[in-house]
Amino acid sequence: MTTRIFVTGGASGLGREIALRWARTGARVCIGDLNDERGQGVAAEIAKMGGSALYRRCDVTKTEDLQAVADLLQREWGGVDIVVNNAGVATAGELSGETIEQWQWILNINLLGVVRGCQVFAPLFKAQGSGRFVNIASMAGLVHPPAMGSYNASKAAVVALSETLHLELAHDGIGVTVVCPSFFRTNLNESLRSSDPNAAVVMEKLFRKARITAPEIADRIFDAVRANRFLVLPHADDRKAYLMKCYAPVRTYLNIMAKMTRGFRSSRARTARTAEPAR
Repeated sequence: MTTRIFVTGGASGLGREIALRWARTGARVCIGDLNDERGQGVAAEIAKMGGSALYRRCDVTKTEDLQAVADLLQREWGGVDIVVNNAGVATAGELSGETIEQWQWILNINLLGVVRGCQVFAPLFKAQGSGRFVNIASMAGLVHPPAMGSYNASKAAVVALSETLHLELAHDGIGVTVVCPSFFRTNLNESLRSSDPNAAVVMEKLFRKARITAPEIADRIFDAVRANRFLVLPHADDRKAYLMKCYAPVRTYLNIMAKMTRGFRSSRARTARTAEPAR
């Protein structure tokens, strides 16, 4: 049976690679995004491969947009098998530099966008008796470096939501996979909002220096879905870091993290620290 998959934020970055990875298996792919040119381009790319693709403009901050896609896929395909809640944005900055508006912006997309996607498509999955949510979180949802408070919180909430849904929906035949990649070569930095120039520079460097690519992560997600795995940690170093957090004493873990993440601290904080009088 041909797999039917819907990917939010599927016009670029990891979303695009997920769409292409499934398309190569003969899946029917629906791409939801706000960038019409890129989205239509990915659909055309899939068509050239001999695949079947749809593009629909979809804003994950609007339930009605997601519902319109669900209704379309019910009409056109008779349902959908996998919904990838991938659309996301990035922020950086310390507590004093992140406005409430910045917090509201990222939570509305990164967290509530996933909530809306799950709320809209869960009834369809239940009616089918099958389906899988693939929620794209981040290693920042498991290990929380400084100067990334709102981003960390948004992704940690996606991990918590995914675990909750795994427990709530399993009896309905609905699977859940949560993906927690670290930095990889993608265009997420295009959406980056930060009032701290140093934090933004650090984030840019980490994106550029990443050794793993979006296609490689898409391969790992594909394998995880086929194996019915809940948690996907694509980076080997991250798997070690997560195990350290799980098993090391809390004080030890926090001391190690403080040393490892010194470069994340803002230049403003470093200046203030060096200007403090000797005690």
